[in-house]
Amino acid sequence: MNNTKSKELFNEGQKHLVGAVNSPVRAFNSVGGKPLFMQRAEGSKIYDVDGNEYIDMVLSYGPMILGHGNEKVIEAVQKQVCTGFTFGASTEDEITLAGMVCDTFPGMDKVRFVNSGTEAVLSAIRLARAYTGKNHILKFAGCYHGHSDALLVAAGSGLATLSIPGSAGVPKEAVQNTLIAEYNDIDSVKKHIEECDDIAAVFIEPIAGNMGVVKPTDEFIKELRTITKAAGILLVIDEVMTGFRSKFGGAQELLGIEADITCLGKVVGGGFPVGAYGARNEIMEMVSPLGAMYQAGTLSGNPVAMAAGISTLSELKTQNPYDKFNAQAATIEKALLAAASANGIELTVNRFGSMINPFFTSKTVTNFEEAQECNTEQFTKFFWGLIENGIYIPPSQFEAWFLCSVLSEEDMSKIINAINNAMKKVNETVTA
Repeated sequence: MNNTKSKELFNEGQKHLVGAVNSPVRAFNSVGGKPLFMQRAEGSKIYDVDGNEYIDMVLSYGPMILGHGNEKVIEAVQKQVCTGFTFGASTEDEITLAGMVCDTFPGMDKVRFVNSGTEAVLSAIRLARAYTGKNHILKFAGCYHGHSDALLVAAGSGLATLSIPGSAGVPKEAVQNTLIAEYNDIDSVKKHIEECDDIAAVFIEPIAGNMGVVKPTDEFIKELRTITKAAGILLVIDEVMTGFRSKFGGAQELLGIEADITCLGKVVGGGFPVGAYGARNEIMEMVSPLGAMYQAGTLSGNPVAMAAGISTLSELKTQNPYDKFNAQAATIEKALLAAASANGIELTVNRFGSMINPFFTSKTVTNFEEAQECNTEQFTKFFWGLIENGIYIPPSQFEAWFLCSVLSEEDMSKIINAINNAMKKVNETVTA
């Protein structure tokens, strides 16, 4: 495979970009080698600057659920671009998209659009504290909620990929009110509640997509909802990754729970920078200009992003690809397990709707500690094996793969063939 231009751009990019990237996971540190530089995308495919074609299972880490270049989304975006990029004033499309989101999530009467998932969650922290009058927040080890100071501890994904336990520049005072519990361990939550009467909110990814698609047990997630409600603690569900991904709506409905505050991003913006947080009236009316909790943004509700979001959600509702996602994910899981078995590789696979991830371990992965026990050297060999066979997955053992609605039968055959070839490469390394 020729990666000459990607290597040249990586070397050139290091002069004025930090590590030649604008997000750490793009640096390929955990898988070695030089990062790929992409040039264009269409449908289920993405193409690098050297002309190599890949079936895209990164999908910008989730938002391109319709694939790249959906005609209706392009039409909506082009129409808005010709009308105006940004006004610093309200537009009708903000009202339209807000209605679509609130109608979909039970318990959400009002929503505030922001510019990223990180911004949505940090705003939710402030809102939870304002509403409850309490200061502590509780999160789960391995759940990532963006790079705001208070939640950048035990945060999975990028931090795990780089083996960084936290972050320089985050003072201990910034996290002194942050409590850490173990995912799928309700006793660890109860212990914090018993010991601290100042908890404003519990933050959780309903499906932990930043330690590699880890699902909560039914007992854990439902008891979490019960005990937070009994203690007067808000449950904040971070659906930045899962919102509209595995059903039209969120993971909450599939899990049988309802958040006090829901955070959204990725799919809701159709590939443009959008985040959102929403809740019932009594909570959201704490937000300025109705209440005393201040939060603002010059580009919040950007008209181009709103047009993309409306068109994406409308098309998703029409296509209703969720049964197809489940079937395709099941097929990929079967292929992964069969290829691993044929090559004597220990593997377990977790999936939820259109999200899937193989772990190079024989153990069932239910929390971050178990995820970290995976054989990352084997994953690295597997990653490059897939790349060489035209499949683009996240360059990290701890990131979810994503499916898009335009993934064809031909694409699926290529994915299965690539999995078989890549697993053989892992086996060659193991037996060498």
